Amino acid sequence: MLLLLSALVLLTQPPRSWGAEMTNLTQKRLAGACTLVMCGPVENGLPGRDGRDGRDGPRGEKGNPGPPGARGPRGMPGPVGPVGPKGDNGSAGEPGPKGDSGPRGLQGPAGAPGPAGREGPSGMKGDVGPQGEPGPKGEPGPKGEVGAPGMQGSAGPRGPPGLKGEQGAPGERGAPGNAGPPGPVGPPGPSGPPGARGLQGLKGDRGAPGERGPKGESGLPDIAALRQQVEALQGQVGRLQGAFLQSKKVELFPNGRRVGQKVFKAAGFEKSFQEAQQVCAQAGGQLPSPRSAAENEALQELVEFENQGAAFLSMTDSETEGKFVYPGGEPLGYSNWAPGEPNNNGGNEDCVEIFTNGKWNDKSCGEKRLVICEF
Repeated sequence: MLLLLSALVLLTQPPRSWGAEMTNLTQKRLAGACTLVMCGPVENGLPGRDGRDGRDGPRGEKGNPGPPGARGPRGMPGPVGPVGPKGDNGSAGEPGPKGDSGPRGLQGPAGAPGPAGREGPSGMKGDVGPQGEPGPKGEPGPKGEVGAPGMQGSAGPRGPPGLKGEQGAPGERGAPGNAGPPGPVGPPGPSGPPGARGLQGLKGDRGAPGERGPKGESGLPDIAALRQQVEALQGQVGRLQGAFLQSKKVELFPNGRRVGQKVFKAAGFEKSFQEAQQVCAQAGGQLPSPRSAAENEALQELVEFENQGAAFLSMTDSETEGKFVYPGGEPLGYSNWAPGEPNNNGGNEDCVEIFTNGKWNDKSCGEKRLVICEF
């Protein structure tokens, strides 16, 4: 019945308001009406009009976006695009930190000795050597003749004035009246102050020359002795200059030891025996010739300090196998051979080396060893 009444109301209203009424009816009783239409019995009534000619209702508000869907599968990669033009060079970067130093390379072979340099300029003049001892006193020569008298000297300054004398007694007074005879002269009064110095007198005549004395002995022996002294001094100066130049050359070597009158200096590099001889000779010395335990110990300390293993000594047996001698041919007066040495291993060990323990060993002269010079 409710449905039929609703239909009648709609039919009685103008067609333009149907859409609104239908909308209201639908919003209020949509569920119940549907139930009544579907379930209620069909009744005869006025035919309904097609609702499709009504106006569209207002559009509802846009709903909230739904959640994103699941990610689809990855598509096939597109074709490679063309190569773009080359870009400009970037600015230079800052230099990186300095790398660690690499390991030290092996020592290269020693070069051949260069030609001898030109002779250097003469050194400065050395100091005058100490004065020599005086020679024996000579015998006195004969007395010469008396010379001519000299000229008279000028007068000396005047002496100071003497003391003032005592005052004399007054004379007797004469009688009044006629003047009597004068009394006796009194003693002289004190002398007055000295006057100014007078002008110097004229130079006197020269006296007659005296007789000439006998001829004295010749002075040539004195000149010869003086010449000998000068030559001796020149020799001493030359020796001092040589010693000074040698000391300057010795200073070129960095490390050294002094034993008595000897100085041992290490050059800090290795050479063969012949080259080492040349180095020491150019410096004014020679290869070391230890003649005592103290000298050998000083050489041992140098070898140990330089950490070179061994150094050449000056002795050889190149003339007679097994007979080692000093450079001048003198036989050894001191030795410190290692056990079993010398043994001439290989048949060509004619030189001598000293180890860090101070022991000696015969070695081939062509080997390179530390250079130590003796001065």
